Amino acid sequence: MTARAIRFEKWEGLGNDFVLVDDASLTVGPELARTLCDRRYGVGGDGVLVVDRTGPLPRMIVWNANGSRPEMCGNGLRCVAAHLAQSDGALTIATDAGEKACIVSAVAGDRFDITVEMGTANARGEIAFTVDDREHRFLDVDVGNPHAITFAPYDEVAIDRVGPAVAVAPEGGTNVEFCRVEADRIAVVVWERGVGRTLACGTGACAVAAAACDTGRASFGAPIRVALPGGDLTITVTAGTRALRMRGPARRVFTGEVVLA
Repeated sequence: MTARAIRFEKWEGLGNDFVLVDDASLTVGPELARTLCDRRYGVGGDGVLVVDRTGPLPRMIVWNANGSRPEMCGNGLRCVAAHLAQSDGALTIATDAGEKACIVSAVAGDRFDITVEMGTANARGEIAFTVDDREHRFLDVDVGNPHAITFAPYDEVAIDRVGPAVAVAPEGGTNVEFCRVEADRIAVVVWERGVGRTLACGTGACAVAAAACDTGRASFGAPIRVALPGGDLTITVTAGTRALRMRGPARRVFTGEVVLA
């Protein structure tokens, strides 16, 4: 096989990091995604973002670090929007979860602030899973990808046992959010399917905000501060339509080239 040099940009949104490849001619599959995301032998990342400019709208294609394909990635979308805009501007990006309108504001250097219309939240009731002979109940919220959300108290040890078990329990898997409501924010720890613990999850923050509004823990129409290990996102859930707006940062960390045999 002839060696090929792949140009890439490394991006992060609140520490959720990605290898971004703006080359639709490159066929990225599970094996290449795992290779690029390997933190010892590859570039390293929670996922690969492929930008496809061949259609009427630029398209984001996402691969998880384990080679699986999620429907959507909120932090990744902010990174792709900033990569495409490069400065202040508005654009729409196609994703597997529909078209998403983005507004990009350049902050300084390779730092950007992005607001995204994330679609709507679909509350699908409660789901229960048995882990270590105990039933664990979650709110099932779909925001283009699935999320299992709990506001019950879990310590760090419990999160690391329950998170991975719940993430693979439903067909196709689910992201898992462990939440704690505080005075002016909702603190969230995410176990992301196909990745594990991540510093942030944009779709997870949207799902949590919707669940908090549904259960009276937050107010529809008001900005909700969702505090993730990597930093904060601001989410607004519109009453009635349940439309989601996400605001948060994205940063280009570096650019590079990797040669694969």
